[in-house]
Amino acid sequence: MAQLSTTNLTRQFCGRTRREFLWEAGAGFTAVALAGMLGDEFFARRVAAGEFVNPLAPKKPHQAPKAKSVIFLFMYGGPSHVDTFDYKPKLYDLDGKTIDVKTFGRGGHKNQGRVVGPKWKFKQYGDSAKWVSDLFPHMSGCVDDLAFLHAMYADSPIHGSAMLMMNCGRILSGHPSLGSWVNYGLGSVNENLPGFVVMLDKTGGPISGPKNWSSGYMPASYQGTVLRADATPIHDLEAPPGMTREAQRELLDHLREKNEEHLATRRDNSELAARVASYELAFKMQQHAPEAVDFSKENAKTLELYGIDQKRTADFGRKCLLARRLVERGVRFIQVYSGGAHNDDNWDAHTDIVKNHTQHAGETDKPIAGLLTDLKQRGLLDSTLIVWGGEFGRQPTAEYAEGTGRDHNAYGFTMWLAGGGIKGGVSVGETDELGSTGVKDRFHVKNLHATILNQMGLDPNRLSYFFSGLDQKLVGVEGAEPIKQII
Repeated sequence: MAQLSTTNLTRQFCGRTRREFLWEAGAGFTAVALAGMLGDEFFARRVAAGEFVNPLAPKKPHQAPKAKSVIFLFMYGGPSHVDTFDYKPKLYDLDGKTIDVKTFGRGGHKNQGRVVGPKWKFKQYGDSAKWVSDLFPHMSGCVDDLAFLHAMYADSPIHGSAMLMMNCGRILSGHPSLGSWVNYGLGSVNENLPGFVVMLDKTGGPISGPKNWSSGYMPASYQGTVLRADATPIHDLEAPPGMTREAQRELLDHLREKNEEHLATRRDNSELAARVASYELAFKMQQHAPEAVDFSKENAKTLELYGIDQKRTADFGRKCLLARRLVERGVRFIQVYSGGAHNDDNWDAHTDIVKNHTQHAGETDKPIAGLLTDLKQRGLLDSTLIVWGGEFGRQPTAEYAEGTGRDHNAYGFTMWLAGGGIKGGVSVGETDELGSTGVKDRFHVKNLHATILNQMGLDPNRLSYFFSGLDQKLVGVEGAEPIKQII
């Protein structure tokens, strides 16, 4: 077999990292020897040479995508499936009775519990005759566009680790979030806005905080950017008084030149590389981010559709409308939180299920239905994947001796998806007659993640990032399959 000369190898692979060089050169004897002689600094300098490369430049998907964007409506705290979308008529008659049932939540493992019957009536809606509680008078009209997963399960019934599981695929911190994986796999089609946007509840962020939208061991440029659905979408974004865009551009060019010189021998410093990218993105967002949150061109009918004309629904309605506007502008992944901080500031109904869920459902029902309706009438629902759910569900039994509060339930809970190539009007999976655990077509959080990646054109078992000696994946090194029943 003909040997490649060192001169040709150097010329051919001078823009590669050491790992890419060995892979593409076939890791032959000559390539290994040359890589050893050149050393890491050679590859670092060659990669750094030339013009700045946007780490969020668009990338080709593994397969034809069904969706272009994801909007994850995160009901932080754990909404009760048996009070919302998982109809369990037997619970009404058992209300107040102590029964044998295995549960595991914040209060630990239990073998008995006092049943709390559903506090709302259920009715059937749509051609699919889907049972939905009176908590959602607006969303109930959209059921034929929704695919319900009634036997989801996760690894932890504790908020912090369960949040990380739902957002990052692991119960431990330090791993990239779902939005970061999408950013990494596909890049962004809009260089003027972040590829991954997070909108928090007005009461604050969820437990674990920024770990839920972190890029983990990936370069920091893939992490989420927190936006606000008000006149100031990003704080501290405006230029100092008297600074013109021309002067700012010249300053940034000089700063980038110095940063890239420093980065040339430090290519593993993802924080510095991300800082270079963030300066460029911030400069562009100064001009384009205010336009994205400018609702002045939205008509009164649209604002009413999202509930922005009502105090109760205005806050979440603005976030849902901004999510639609970001989708229109090419943002890949948008996460909108309902609920923040602790206790009844989120869906974590430990004491009074009626007070808690009435508040949070009332704030979100109309805006979410408005989002689905608006996307559909604009022809955007087919290319936008909507995901609704929390980090887990709630138990059919009371947590305390008195009251209607429910403890956490990671054994079986409900989520739904819509748009982006998902079948509408279907329900997959079942919990037992009490709603305490999944018994049919159970799907792990990793299967949900695999489904989202699949709809975005990414093979969940091929999308990987080399770290700590392994080709790491969102779905774990063991892999996971999409939920084919809803695709």
